[in-house]
Formats: sequence, C-alpha cells, structure tokens
Amino acid sequence: MAPMGADQKIDWAAHAASALDWWHDAGVDVTVGDEGFAWLETAERLAEARQAARTAPEPATAPAIPPDALPGDAPAFAAWRIGETVPEARWGGAAIAASGPAGADLLVFVDCPERDDRELLMEGDVGRLFDRMLAAIGRSRADTGLASVCVRRPTTGRVPRDTEARLGEIARHHVALAAPQRLLVMGDAASRAILAMNVADARGRFHALNHKDGKVTQVVASHHPRFLLDRPAAKAEAWKDLLMLTGEVEQ
Repeated sequence: MAPMGADQKIDWAAHAASALDWWHDAGVDVTVGDEGFAWLETAERLAEARQAARTAPEPATAPAIPPDALPGDAPAFAAWRIGETVPEARWGGAAIAASGPAGADLLVFVDCPERDDRELLMEGDVGRLFDRMLAAIGRSRADTGLASVCVRRPTTGRVPRDTEARLGEIARHHVALAAPQRLLVMGDAASRAILAMNVADARGRFHALNHKDGKVTQVVASHHPRFLLDRPAAKAEAWKDLLMLTGEVEQ
C-alpha cells in the first residue's frame, strides 16, 4: 500500500472514460442538451400538481354489492342450504342438513357437524349426550329442530372468521323462517351467529327475536355438549339453562 501523501499515479483519464461508459450503458447519450431547460419552472409545476392531487376530492366508490338473496320459504331454503352457492360449498366433507319436524316449537342451533357425523348432526358421543339432555326435559329429536351455523365441518373445527358474518346472517334467516317458540343456541359460535355475543355473556336470561309477522322467539344460550364432555363441571350450568328454556326456572 502506498504511504499517505505519496503519488498514487491515478489514471484520471481512464477513470473518466469508465464513468462515461457506465452512463452510456444506463441510457445517457448526451452530456448537454442543445436547448435550455426551465428547471425552476418545472419544479413549480410539479409542486402545483402535487398540491392539486392532495386537495382533489376522493373518487366516488362503487355502491356495496348487496348480499345474495336468500330463499323466502322454508322448503326452498332447506334445499338451497346444502347446495353449491352457500359459503361452505367448497369445503371438504358432506353437507349435513338441518333435521326435525317442520314447525317444531323448539329449535336448537350448534356450530358445525362433528368429525364423526355422516348423515345427521351430532351422531357420536356428543350426540348421545345431546339426546340425554333433550330427554331430561321431555324432548327428543322427533319433536325438536336441529341445525348448524355451518352445514359442512370447517378444517379447523371452528367457524372461519372471514365467513362468520355471512353464516350468521343465514342462520338468523333460518330462524326467521322457522319462527320457533324457543331457540337454544349451544356454544359460542352459535350464540355469536344469533345473538352477537358469546355464551358467557348471553347465559342466564331470555333474548327475544322479533319476526316480521309479529311472532317472537325466546332464545336461551348454553354450553355445547362437546364442551360439557371436556368440562363435566359445567353440566350444572347447562341444566339450569335447560330448565329456563322449559320455563321451570325463572330467569
């Protein structure tokens, strides 16, 4: 290395030529234009354009696309619900329809089919507990409607957040068409779909759903049987909910 201050014999001509070659490769083919350029005027115009862009009114947005119309009668809705235009149509697994007699005075809503459900909602251990819960208040599937927020099971077993609002709208439409006297929502997802709140906040009181024809559905929120299998201590709370549903216990 040459000592500081020593003549390093830099070839300035070669450096200049190299720099010119680099600019030429970058697309610069002249060093000076033949005509003058109003740099200050151009800067002023650019500043004016930027100010105009900042103060210009926002462009009008297109009106929101209305949601797909839902079938207006129960038979058409039941057929549509397991068809190819619902939010869950592309999910895996079979679609499981709601069950129970038309016009049942009690309707139960859960979140989605269980992993081992094939033809009916809640067929396995969860279903056996559900059947015992119905029997405890003198009911059975033969006189009780049963439906789910999702007709197919989500991959995660939970209602996806990106479709939760639409599925809730569909669930509320289902309830409006059925117009039962009492509705039991079991689990957080079903409670959010119908009541827009989790079970912990909704339990312990009736919630009224008013229908267009003047009918009113009284809604009770309780734990899902799946939750009760994992936490048996919560069965006491679920029992109180069932008694309130039947009117045997005041809210």
